[in-house]
Amino acid sequence: MSITDLTVEEIDELMAVAEDIIANPVKYQDSCRHKLLATLFFEPSTRTRLSFETAINRLGGRIIGFTDASSSSVTKGETLKDTIIMVSNDTAQVVGSYVDIIAMRHPKEGAPVVAARRAGVPIINAGDGSHNHPTQTLTDLLTIKRTKNRFDNLTIGLCGDLKFGRTVHSLVEAMARYTGVQFVFISPDELKFPRYIIEDELDSRGIPYKEVSTLEEVMPELDVLYMTRIQRERFDDPFVYERLKDSYILDTQKMKAAKETMRVLHPLPRVNEISVKVDDDPRACYFFQALCGKHIRMALILKLLGIKKEA
Repeated sequence: MSITDLTVEEIDELMAVAEDIIANPVKYQDSCRHKLLATLFFEPSTRTRLSFETAINRLGGRIIGFTDASSSSVTKGETLKDTIIMVSNDTAQVVGSYVDIIAMRHPKEGAPVVAARRAGVPIINAGDGSHNHPTQTLTDLLTIKRTKNRFDNLTIGLCGDLKFGRTVHSLVEAMARYTGVQFVFISPDELKFPRYIIEDELDSRGIPYKEVSTLEEVMPELDVLYMTRIQRERFDDPFVYERLKDSYILDTQKMKAAKETMRVLHPLPRVNEISVKVDDDPRACYFFQALCGKHIRMALILKLLGIKKEA
């Protein structure tokens, strides 16, 4: 449900399995044969949904599900509880469950937790409102591991929508557990990082951070820059969105001030917060990051299904 459900040791284990999948894909191609994944996406998605679908297919399994709430019986008034009980049905009267594992995205915060209480199979939170997106965080961690070769002693800048951005919330919760990490929060006043996460994850552990309003003032010190889009769908007032949507645009001029070893991440989709000209910069890792999502979700599916391969 949350990245904090995993210990540091479990995260390291998942990273190791993902890297072994990258190195030895054939070894894993039949690992989930006869296993069925349900993707229940009550909210639109491209990368996350396709990543889960590709992951189970690459493992030899199969997939069922829907891509948005309008194509499900929610439109007829079916409750989330009933949907989950039906899809994960493992009652005593039935031999075997409907599916073996579920990946679920929902616009309401906490919905996957509610679903997990009713499910008879493992549920993966594929994003719940502006709350959590733990598999994106695992994707981010694998990208950092493969491009920086470490999690400790990094200065991580997070830029854009830090108030509603579930990916940055989960990333801070994950990286705060590693030694020597410090954070730089770059946002307008209206989209500042939530105070409760700062107090719970950073202040309580004495982890250094600072809040700034411009990219330019911090670019030279960053090891990782995590860009996010200003999310139209999170705003009740369209005029506020229009005023803030172009607050930060990463371009080639700004990249000149960054370290040669700095890496740019973005959970995608982007709108215009990263210029397409930055795509050719070797420090731009966001499309590689999307590929890492497939590998880490393969590793997570294996872990939750209790499937292990010889090293």
